[in-house]
Amino acid sequence: MRRIAMAVAASTLTFPLAACGALGGSGSSSKASPTKGNDLTVGLLLPETANTRYDRFDAPALKNKVAELTRKQGKVEYANAGASASRQMSQMQKMIDDKVDVIVLDAVDAHGIAGQVKKAKGAGIPVIAYDRLAEGPIDAYISFDNDLVGEVQGRSLLEAMGSQASSSAKVVMMNGSPTDPNAKQFKAGAVAQLNGKVTIAKSYDVKDWKAEIAQADMAKAIESIGKSDVAGVYAANDGMAGGVIAALKDAGVTKLPPVTGQDAELAGVQRIVSGEQYMSVYKSYPTEAENAAEMAVAKVQGKDIQFDSLTRDRVDSPTTRNIPSQMVSVVALTRSNIKETVIADGIYKASDICTAKYSADCAAIGLK
Repeated sequence: MRRIAMAVAASTLTFPLAACGALGGSGSSSKASPTKGNDLTVGLLLPETANTRYDRFDAPALKNKVAELTRKQGKVEYANAGASASRQMSQMQKMIDDKVDVIVLDAVDAHGIAGQVKKAKGAGIPVIAYDRLAEGPIDAYISFDNDLVGEVQGRSLLEAMGSQASSSAKVVMMNGSPTDPNAKQFKAGAVAQLNGKVTIAKSYDVKDWKAEIAQADMAKAIESIGKSDVAGVYAANDGMAGGVIAALKDAGVTKLPPVTGQDAELAGVQRIVSGEQYMSVYKSYPTEAENAAEMAVAKVQGKDIQFDSLTRDRVDSPTTRNIPSQMVSVVALTRSNIKETVIADGIYKASDICTAKYSADCAAIGLK
């Protein structure tokens, strides 16, 4: 995917939104030819349940926004693939057969789903790629700047390693699933930061982002490198970070090296509070979902000005060039900014994070 130019506030690791919300476009253009009113149906295809974000944040936020935009006349037909590419293909075929008005697709296998995207296009159903850039003739794409996510993770790992970061320091990379195009971009962004500053001693691409596979891979890395010689771990998301930390503990590591993450899952945030995990990448899933809903409704209703204002960026997939797109901001989440991020945004309450097990750690950082 072609990188989008974004301003980077490096001192805070908070990154401004490139194109979020209807930036001045609220109506339809003179060329608009709406085929639907408010009684529309959005098909929502999400990839898996192992990551809690999809059912907890993305789906509810998108449903609520569609209801708001359509005066409660529109509906969302939702299906989750449970990490099965074949199941998602069947779910998408059903939506095509049901003649939904637009499909918002977060692909399990971005390459494998291309045929279904083509079928939807042939049936006159627009497809908006969500979070992962699906191949095929998609109409728009919304996600986060994935190279930048990896850069934030890599830079944060170096920051946590401090004076221990050197060309001889051994780092393990636990990358995401090889069928997820985002994982390749996260990895590339992180490698760009780590190369020449540390030694990437072991690197694994973890099928389906499974924490148990990450744990097994980390156990192999520890056996190969030596438990006292692992200076840091790049884990591409919080679920795998949990597996990495479990493997380190099982190996008898008492002083854990810094471990990165992504997604600001509750368990990951709690590990950050306790000091077991150094950071996560917080991405505002409600913002992404709500903006995807705006894009979907505007597309179906022929509101070209509004749709264009929501998709001012352009990206390329392996099959399609100049895809109208929107990139949403990211934040490096550490112990120092939990209040200003996930709590301020209403993702979690302090009571969700500060259970009995973490009460003392929460008190130590003034979280209550």
